[in-house]
Amino acid sequence: MNDSGRDHCANVAWRLKAAAARTPYQKAVIEPCGETPGGLVAYRHVTFRQLDKASDRLAAGFEAAGISAGARTVLMAPFGIDFFKITFALFKVGAVPVLVDPGMGVKRMIACLRHTDPTAFIGIPKAHVARLLNPKAFSGIDTHITVGKRWFWRGPTLQSIQSGHHRPFQPMRRKSDDTAAILFTTGSTGPAKGAVYTHGIFNSQIDSIHEHFKIGDDEIDLPTFPLFALFDPALGMTAVIPEMDPARPAGANPVNIAQAILDHGVTNMFASPALLNRLGQWGRDKKICFPTLRRVVSAGAPVSPQNIAVFSRLLTGGADIHTPYGATEAMPVTAISGCEILTQTKKRTEQGFGVCVGQPVRGIDLQIIGISDEPIKTWSSDLIVGSGDIGEIVVTGDVVTRQYYKNEHANALHKINDNTRIWHRMGDLGWRDNKDRVWFCGRKSHRVVTEKETLFTIPVEAIFNQHSAVFRSALVGVGEMGAQIPVICIELKPDSEIAEENIAEELMELAAKNPVTRQIEEIRFHPGFPVDVRHNAKILREKLAVWAVNN
Repeated sequence: MNDSGRDHCANVAWRLKAAAARTPYQKAVIEPCGETPGGLVAYRHVTFRQLDKASDRLAAGFEAAGISAGARTVLMAPFGIDFFKITFALFKVGAVPVLVDPGMGVKRMIACLRHTDPTAFIGIPKAHVARLLNPKAFSGIDTHITVGKRWFWRGPTLQSIQSGHHRPFQPMRRKSDDTAAILFTTGSTGPAKGAVYTHGIFNSQIDSIHEHFKIGDDEIDLPTFPLFALFDPALGMTAVIPEMDPARPAGANPVNIAQAILDHGVTNMFASPALLNRLGQWGRDKKICFPTLRRVVSAGAPVSPQNIAVFSRLLTGGADIHTPYGATEAMPVTAISGCEILTQTKKRTEQGFGVCVGQPVRGIDLQIIGISDEPIKTWSSDLIVGSGDIGEIVVTGDVVTRQYYKNEHANALHKINDNTRIWHRMGDLGWRDNKDRVWFCGRKSHRVVTEKETLFTIPVEAIFNQHSAVFRSALVGVGEMGAQIPVICIELKPDSEIAEENIAEELMELAAKNPVTRQIEEIRFHPGFPVDVRHNAKILREKLAVWAVNN
């Protein structure tokens, strides 16, 4: 162990120790644990002092078991108190947690994990079964620890290594550029990639979130996405674990979410657009309001103004919905409030100008460059497009990851060298207005290039989404780029009783009135769009394009 002080150590684990010293008896994590005899949800919790001590004991146990600084450690544990204990214990020993979305499927998940050459594995019994069934992928594993009851394999359990008396564990000395974690993208628009997070990036993100959203000392968060939840202990926020499947937020029971908010006086909530829509409609129908919420943060996909308007009615006082823009590789990048959207940008979105995602947050340098599918080795100001032109969004700053783990192909396509800085190509298209706000127009890979023009998904879809029977729409291209035929796929609202032929005719009339959609003549009705596994909100247009060819 290294007893260097915090002033000389960038290890993000010091954030937890600081919170434990500042508010030792404040609840750090609260999780549901069944029902009371009266049918109410029962909860258990740990305070910041308890969480710090528990992760100290685990850190000592991990070190004794062979997990040391730099050890790439696969973590596959359920979202809850143990998840927080394990993650911060790994940070304390200087190990590198490797985190993937289990919802991406076993084969893709194993491929991601194998790519990182892990040396340690911490997981529930089912995860260990997957490890044993794929020995080549985990041939370098020296240490494996079971969370819960061990089955037919050997090795320690999480319970067995954290026994004994508590002794303060000083976080291992780490520099800002030292790797802290490897977080995989969902792979919803291409192969999943492992973004390398340093301790400096984590610390910068925590500072940026704290400053931009004005996080108070008494905040209680409802994080419906596990990776974002890790910021809570570092911010000194109480995390209330919701009773839901984090891999399927669109299917969450709104009763459980609402009960967690009201039971604990939640002040801050993260919700994907899909969950925001589900909870908002339920709250509207039940005439529910959430008086303790100060802010709701929604990200992962564009949030429609209609969605914001519905949920805003559940809030009181000065509470607002915020829609930050970013990605696994860089977050937060920009942000905008729901109030600004509803009063200033909503009308332009409906006219096909894109979705406004706000101004860059402090510390972010954002530019719009010409659209290209080729690598760009060196940064040049000549890449920047003219004011108001749609181009590719690129960013640099302290919260921006500099590389993917052992993936030179992805680094070449997504990173641009600028002497001491690295620009990240977001893979998104957009433009800037005269107020320095960014307008998101869709993924670069989803643009449709016909013989006459280039069409962008978000502006086009906004026109069709205005029809009262349309739940959502998706633009796809059929054929080779440069000669693609634009097809609009339509998912109707479940309660729609209008014949598809009549809706198609009305949609074509809408399209003909707007220059953004005038070229579109093909419509396909789809029973239910495929969406990403992380937020259940990003439409998988690649799959829809294949479907459109055959329907």
